[in-house]
Amino acid sequence: MINGLRKSWVIVGAIALALVWVLLSAQPAFAESGKFAGYTNAQLANQDFSNQDLSGGNFVSSEMRGANLSGANLTNAMFTKGNLLGANLSGANLSWALVDRVTLYKTDLTNVNFTGATLSNSIFEEANITGADFTDAIVDRYTVTQLCKRAEGVNSVTGISTRDSLGCR
Repeated sequence: MINGLRKSWVIVGAIALALVWVLLSAQPAFAESGKFAGYTNAQLANQDFSNQDLSGGNFVSSEMRGANLSGANLTNAMFTKGNLLGANLSGANLSWALVDRVTLYKTDLTNVNFTGATLSNSIFEEANITGADFTDAIVDRYTVTQLCKRAEGVNSVTGISTRDSLGCR
């Protein structure tokens, strides 16, 4: 009986160790695909990321003043506490991205796809939003009111008008 219990505990222990090994060696799928970009606290001012695939990228607290992200794939990217002052994001895909507490002052957001993105507590003052698509994006009411004052154009990829995507009246 005691030998049987020891064998059971040895088997349970071996399974537990195997499970821990599997969990510790697991990597997120986006890391394996080579598309993940980690730029936390990075100094990226005036850098050229145009037309690059940066989907799933992490740009937390990054200084990206004047950066060129035009045409970039930023699907599921994370921008929090960052600075994109005067950056060029024209034609970029930020669908399902998190844009939280980001300065987008005087940023070119022409034809940006923000479908399903979370845009919270960010500054869009004097940003060019012509043709930007905000369909199903989470945007606070005050920001929507401010954006609707200058919303115009139709997104060249999705065919959705900026005013309609924001729910402007």
